[in-house]
Amino acid sequence: MKQEIKVPAVGESITEATIGSWTKKSGEFVKRNEVLMLLETDKASVEVVAENDGVLTILPGNEAGAVVKIGATVATLDTDAKPADAGSAAAPAGAKAEAAPAPSQPAPQAAAKTDASQHLSPAVQRIVTEKGLDTSSIQGTGKDGRLTKGDVLEAQPSAKAPAAAPAKAAPAPQVSAAEVMAARGPSKQGDKKVVPMTTIRKRIAEKLKEAQNTAALLTTFNEIDMSKVMELRAKYKDKFKEKYGLNLGFNGFFVKASVEALKAFPAVNALITGTDIEYHNYYNIGIAVSTEKGLMVPVVKDADMLSLAGIEMAVRDLALKGRDGKITPNDLSGGTFSITNGGVFGSLLSTPILNYPQSAILGLHKIQDRPVAIDGKVEIRPMMYVALTYDHRIIDGKEAVSFLVKIKELVEDPERLLLEV
Repeated sequence: MKQEIKVPAVGESITEATIGSWTKKSGEFVKRNEVLMLLETDKASVEVVAENDGVLTILPGNEAGAVVKIGATVATLDTDAKPADAGSAAAPAGAKAEAAPAPSQPAPQAAAKTDASQHLSPAVQRIVTEKGLDTSSIQGTGKDGRLTKGDVLEAQPSAKAPAAAPAKAAPAPQVSAAEVMAARGPSKQGDKKVVPMTTIRKRIAEKLKEAQNTAALLTTFNEIDMSKVMELRAKYKDKFKEKYGLNLGFNGFFVKASVEALKAFPAVNALITGTDIEYHNYYNIGIAVSTEKGLMVPVVKDADMLSLAGIEMAVRDLALKGRDGKITPNDLSGGTFSITNGGVFGSLLSTPILNYPQSAILGLHKIQDRPVAIDGKVEIRPMMYVALTYDHRIIDGKEAVSFLVKIKELVEDPERLLLEV
């Protein structure tokens, strides 16, 4: 029987999606739970998998890049077909089969490599490409012998023959600038490449422009002495990693400091809805994550209920989901306040823009040794500039400055922060 493959519902407010790519070809035999295509919505990428074994047929007009409605049928799966039927299903009606050319490599090895590559998930395929792995030499531990992420992470790149030493080059002849320009040919300054924006990128552009057009944006700055936090991290980082299996970063400290500051200044955790102000008695902290598809802000839900280790684990899991394209609309919804860290890219100072409709965002920056006055003496300390961009319609300047001072006081005294006093 033929089973319809429909665009799944991926969120309450989402009515359409873009087919980012098909990971299987029309006429190809696929197995149950194999990824068929990647859907891009205005919030996240979603994988659509096969519910049964069968031969895939992609319906006309549903190629990569097509915009489709939620619930629309984009392909069918013939569950009665066998793997041997896939080749004939792929060929156009009436077309004559041509003899395949003899492979240049030994047939068994080539076939094994082709078969392994046909069943790689996008995340596994990316690791294989990055590490230059030969999938035919890796034993899969997944269902039906499929390669898992753990298999390819543990695998070593295949050894390559050493390149022959290059012959000593003869001295290059002297040429004039005119001869160089003549050899280069016409100028290519007019060359350009135009590609359509992805659904996610369009949504990012819309939200950022909406924030600029709607909110009364203002940014206030301060700087934080990171000495005590860095000393605390250095003292306990090994024990922390041994117990929790991850590195002790700065995210946990700033999220906990933000929660305490939000409790002290509720307007920073609120938002405007029409002519009303909506205050929140919960603390869902968005953490900006840079991915191949653009900037996303997954949310650590109920951050006030989490320990420092719990926050670090939540941030790590969300970052991995973002990297692997596994972020869901639920991961991105419900935030009340956001944190972005341009310091990981080397930014010393910036003015972050709101994650609208939230009313404020905290910007972290690069830690840099600078001379500062301590008790009348000049000392070199690891300092970080921090910025708070806020909606002046709901947050007064006094509240914004006081909020940032509260963050500074808590991070500079991490024992007080962790004891919540």
